[in-house]
Amino acid sequence: MARQLRAEQTRATILGAAAELFDRQGYESTSLSEIVAHAGVTKGALYFHFAAKEDLAHAIMELQSLTSRRLAAELDGRGYTSLEALMRLTFDMARLCEEGPVLRAGLRLATGGVAVRPPLPHPFTEWREIASSRLLDAVRQSDVHPDIDVDSVAHTLVCSIVGTRVVGGTLEPDARQPRRLAGMWRLLIRGMVPVTRRARYLTLAARLERELSTA
Repeated sequence: MARQLRAEQTRATILGAAAELFDRQGYESTSLSEIVAHAGVTKGALYFHFAAKEDLAHAIMELQSLTSRRLAAELDGRGYTSLEALMRLTFDMARLCEEGPVLRAGLRLATGGVAVRPPLPHPFTEWREIASSRLLDAVRQSDVHPDIDVDSVAHTLVCSIVGTRVVGGTLEPDARQPRRLAGMWRLLIRGMVPVTRRARYLTLAARLERELSTA
């Protein structure tokens, strides 16, 4: 049992080190030797858990996928409307990006063209599906106009979130991310939420921005 625990801790340490380096300098520019040195483990320990750099990238994207689906499921079980759950999901993901390197590295891998191994879906495909299902429910709950193109809005939402993260991360301090995310939601809310329900979600966007800014 103690040996298994040590092995799990070593694996987590290696993954964390790889995520930090992938996030900081990119997948192609990171060598296994650098990961070994950053993790403070032996090459034998790394190869025991991961046969190649591609395996590390895949494991990070698996963690990213598990985190997205776990957060979505948790929010679905809290009694929020579907639109509120979707909004909270985007802010929760942004918060986790700030708290640790795994989601940041997963995003950099996804935008960097690193291949995703089936049956794991590409992160952008998975996020579009999550958004589409919540938006469809939001239409049924009359929180979103019934004539919107759900697939187009979900696609725009994912593109906006990824673009905000990538462009903002290059041009602005991380502290600006909550404002940019809230601004994106204000634009979407004004375009797709009926006037009678708009104030509620604009207020929610402002509150989630404040919470993320002070987290």
